[in-house]
Amino acid sequence: MNNAAEVKVLVTCEHGGNEIPRDYSQYFINAQQVLQSHRGYDIGALELFHQFITTAHFSTFSTTSRLLVELNRSEHHPQLFSEFTQKASPAEKTDILATHYHPYRQLVEQKVQEWVAGGGPVLHLSVHSFTPELMGKERKADIGLLYDPAREREQLFSARWRQLLEQEIPGLRVRYNYPYKGTADGLVTHLRRRFSPRQYAGLELEVNQRFPEQGLPAWPELQQALVKSFSRAL
Repeated sequence: MNNAAEVKVLVTCEHGGNEIPRDYSQYFINAQQVLQSHRGYDIGALELFHQFITTAHFSTFSTTSRLLVELNRSEHHPQLFSEFTQKASPAEKTDILATHYHPYRQLVEQKVQEWVAGGGPVLHLSVHSFTPELMGKERKADIGLLYDPAREREQLFSARWRQLLEQEIPGLRVRYNYPYKGTADGLVTHLRRRFSPRQYAGLELEVNQRFPEQGLPAWPELQQALVKSFSRAL
């Protein structure tokens, strides 16, 4: 990236685990199978996140299940609370937000604000994974790089990262803004509204869960290639 020596790298993982705090366990008595699935957390994402820590000036993650509260949705999004916690009382929802949602998002935003105030710029990588099949339809990608096409720094960095990653693993299926749009509601899109394109560039990395689920040598090799190519792209 331009002015690479000045870029501050932030790495986060919003869906690293499937933990449910004891205070809310009554809502998940018959939900163990769901919690262990891709709906409960991003399988493999936390392991991959830890590989990226060496590239970051600051990193943070959550192991609370997205089924308690969705950290990667805005506060007024209809899917902020899952079907399990929609039945919680208004007071309980307020407590969940105060204990699990706001502290995480505020920490990330405050770090970006701190760096921007010091002159920036910031590059934020949010690490995720996606299920290989959804509603009977196969996802035709190994890697998704999600960005806002209207933000030049994000577009250029994604293109350079993809090029370097495909050099590391020829034939890897890397797609832009797949299986989700880079402009969909999320923590990254929230930060884009707070900070200018010059100050902040945010990308979401999506990795096909077939790699961690199969437990083959291809998974550690892919992690190494992702981190190496990301570092070179900086």
